[in-house]
Amino acid sequence: MPKTWVLVADTTRARLFAAERPTGGLEEVETLVHTESRLHEQDLTSDQRPGRRQGSDGTGGHSMGHEDDPKRQEHQRFAKQIADYLEDAHNGRRFERLYVVAAPAFLGDLRGSLPKTVSQAVAGEVPKHITRLGVGEIREHLPERL
Repeated sequence: MPKTWVLVADTTRARLFAAERPTGGLEEVETLVHTESRLHEQDLTSDQRPGRRQGSDGTGGHSMGHEDDPKRQEHQRFAKQIADYLEDAHNGRRFERLYVVAAPAFLGDLRGSLPKTVSQAVAGEVPKHITRLGVGEIREHLPERL
């Protein structure tokens, strides 16, 4: 049987589990935490408030927002960190198949960050936010046979 891993992730935490048997339980392998994703947007930027720009006629003005959303950047940064970890583990033959369970909004970031070799190992995806559940409860959200 190919070695199967399960990734359960959201924007602040990624838990990795190994499934030794197709119908068996899960064993936690690693937990990655990204505390920056928990910060408020103003705490992620060096400038507490967006700047102001004067109108072309010299009167009034309006706020200038940030070009990129700092929270979104942190989410993408964490997705890349997870992808790098998975790539190293896959290259080290620690798993052959991968199931991805992720908060729906974060699942797209993960898909976009995974290298081709890891993407090809993905056997299934579950769009759910369940990182805080116990191992047994997480197993219930996965196919009966991994």
